[in-house]
Amino acid sequence: MLRIHCPWCGARDEIEFRYRGDAAVRRPAADAGQEAFVSYVYQRENPLGWHLEWWLHAGGCRRLLKVLRHTVTHEIRWVRTAEEGQESADSAGPA
Repeated sequence: MLRIHCPWCGARDEIEFRYRGDAAVRRPAADAGQEAFVSYVYQRENPLGWHLEWWLHAGGCRRLLKVLRHTVTHEIRWVRTAEEGQESADSAGPA
């Protein structure tokens, strides 16, 4: 089981959280066209290694968190608030 450290509530079991998706994916511009939006909604990578993710603390403060997690070992390098930066998993160093 994962232990995710919520900045507001402290360390909690993953059962309190809901995975919300890839935090590195950016929404296309409004005039980008249908293909760009289809790709945005349906095309996802299945990365091996560090991955930047959105997690919702549904069983606690109900805030959205940005988590850098390793997809093989499930190690969590850091957890930040949704408002903190727009880094990618490649550029996100240790906290």
